[in-house]
Amino acid sequence: MRSSPRSVRVFKHVEPLTIGAQLHRHLRGAIIRGEFRPGQALSESEISKQYATSRQPVREAFIKLAEERLVAILPQRGTFVVKISVADVLDARFVREAIEVAVVQEAATSATPSAVKDLRDLIAQQKAVAHGRAEDFLALDEEFHRTIALSVRRAHAWRVIEGIKAQMDRIRYLSLDDATPLSVLIDQHTRIVDSIEARDPVAAANAIRAHLHEIIVSLPNIAAQFPDLFESE
Repeated sequence: MRSSPRSVRVFKHVEPLTIGAQLHRHLRGAIIRGEFRPGQALSESEISKQYATSRQPVREAFIKLAEERLVAILPQRGTFVVKISVADVLDARFVREAIEVAVVQEAATSATPSAVKDLRDLIAQQKAVAHGRAEDFLALDEEFHRTIALSVRRAHAWRVIEGIKAQMDRIRYLSLDDATPLSVLIDQHTRIVDSIEARDPVAAANAIRAHLHEIIVSLPNIAAQFPDLFESE
């Protein structure tokens, strides 16, 4: 199945990102959400028409996506969305845990009361959408983790996490109906914030490890449920 333009999307040239960077963001999100399926061909010409841009930004976006192992650029054949690699997912989780453990430990020693309030406000919003669209919860979940990093001025650490967690996010969107109950995730978020507020780095580290371990529990079931979307390891 090839991508086909449904409507022309025009980027805002006033944004600080280049057109290629904006396009990469849009295509990356579409792949993560499953709008472009593993094995699907991506047409450079069709995407350039859909986003009302030249082919050069599309090529730039494809190269960046290839670096993240989201697409494969095959000479004389085209560009294809890659299948999900269990090994890549587990590697990404390993690196993410190492970074986030360090971040929450720092937060538990230096986060301000204002930062703690912001995190509790996000948890309240998560509770409010827990019975609605799962996509809304995932957006708030990402903002929760981002807020912890920014609360201790670890913006670069968050950018590194963003760059590696695409494979994990693909699993999360596949497992929206069968993933860990949102109430459990909210309880885990609450324990993380409780530990930060209590100035307990050890408890904070244990809480984030338990939280990030959830994907290991669900991954085998998801791979078995969607075998055609996964690489043969």
